[in-house]
Amino acid sequence: MHIISISAIRPSLPLTLCLAILVISACNTQASNPISPEISPTTTATATNITKTTVASGLENPWAMVWLPDGTILITERSGRLRIVRDGKLDPTPITGVPEVLNLGQGGLLDIALHPRFEENNFIYLTYAHGTENANCTRVARATFDGKSLQDVKVIFEVSQAKSGGQHFGSRITWLPDNTMLVAIGDGGNPPVQLAGELIRKQAQNLRSHLGKIVRINDDGSIPQDNPFVNNPQADPAIWSYGHRNIQGLTFDPVTNRVWSTEHGARGGDELNLIKRGENYGWPIVTHSREYFGPEISTERSRPGMIDPRIVWETAIAPSGLTVYNSDRIPGWQGNLFAGGLVSQDIRRIQVDNQGNILSQESIPIGERVRDVRQSPDGFLYVLTDAQNGQLIRLEPQG
Repeated sequence: MHIISISAIRPSLPLTLCLAILVISACNTQASNPISPEISPTTTATATNITKTTVASGLENPWAMVWLPDGTILITERSGRLRIVRDGKLDPTPITGVPEVLNLGQGGLLDIALHPRFEENNFIYLTYAHGTENANCTRVARATFDGKSLQDVKVIFEVSQAKSGGQHFGSRITWLPDNTMLVAIGDGGNPPVQLAGELIRKQAQNLRSHLGKIVRINDDGSIPQDNPFVNNPQADPAIWSYGHRNIQGLTFDPVTNRVWSTEHGARGGDELNLIKRGENYGWPIVTHSREYFGPEISTERSRPGMIDPRIVWETAIAPSGLTVYNSDRIPGWQGNLFAGGLVSQDIRRIQVDNQGNILSQESIPIGERVRDVRQSPDGFLYVLTDAQNGQLIRLEPQG
């Protein structure tokens, strides 16, 4: 397997490409051995290679976006509002009928997705934080959208264990071809947050808990009978994969049938992972991350039976939002991953080979915290910036 570790971005000579490239050499490492990643020289991209057009501004900490069949864009704001951008203009009137959310810390109204057969049923799905400061969880709700409001809102999934504080809700959604959905659930928070007398992050290895997992559910919230742990009485049947800290990017590639995720470490150690059914991704037993107050969280970087990340960002980029580009509008981008960065304030274009190994990266500077990145139906990339005056930005290469 090719595992890439990146420590920092250092200036270098400009490259004669439409995007300046962060070229990262991959090192061959067996999953059973500790990782000693090779750090290779990197190059920052220049903003002049990309045309950035602000489509809308005035969004309050936007979190996610989705396109309706008519080209209208729906955008969630963490405060609990669902906004409409139509014909390049932000409607001043939010959509009504949104469920009450817990707007605390990282919590609030989070991801949004349309049912694959939206044109038949008008179903919209939302993830959000629910509860109080001392007892809260991630929920998934389904509603019918009538163009102005959400009707018949129904909670179809709720994390089984309540936690305290406003950290690590996860909440990204992606659909699979069989019309089941994957939903990322965070591990519950950083020390000193506890559950049942131990650090709550240990729940990521507990197969009875939803915390620190990706779950797979049907479109009505029921459990698919081919989930990996359905017949394990010691596990929750909703679990698809486990050992995750706080996934903030999740996407399915319909061309390769691969599921990719980006995951926050604590102090460094952010990850890009190739998600597979029933696998353990190691957190907190195996990690490149350190505690925010300094010490190592674990001395282990790899362990047999646990899946190594495809990329480790040793210096945190705080990845958020992830999409696979599959349009023919920009042929050179086809099959590439695009991951937003909150701390790095950029987008990483990640080139992947046919085996899912990482070939190279490009850094596309945005200059603001990137919360989400998506491909539009007409083949452009759109970005949401996380700010009190958040923006919806369209990207396209020059020339």
